Amino acid sequence: MVIEIVILSVIAAMLAIMGIVVLVGKGDNLIAGYNTASKQEKAEYNVKRLRGLIGGLMLVLAPLMFMNLGESSTASVISFCFIVFFLCIVVVILANTWARKKK
Repeated sequence: MVIEIVILSVIAAMLAIMGIVVLVGKGDNLIAGYNTASKQEKAEYNVKRLRGLIGGLMLVLAPLMFMNLGESSTASVISFCFIVFFLCIVVVILANTWARKKK
């Protein structure tokens, strides 16, 4: 139980730190796909909105790591996975619609 708390704390801290770094504007290389895109592809996105989405997702996921800490039942694990999956789908959709520049 203690090892689980330590591991989840380290993961949550790393997510929170990476989220802050992305939101501040120093972590564009942490955004998957954006860091390997060409300059032409990067020009299609509103970077501030993309940073807000990805940094916000990381900051929301950090406290969610503790959601099923005391309870390791199947229902709590499934609900945690569903919440994370739903949030990621929403962010992917917003990143490809709201964070794109208008043509």
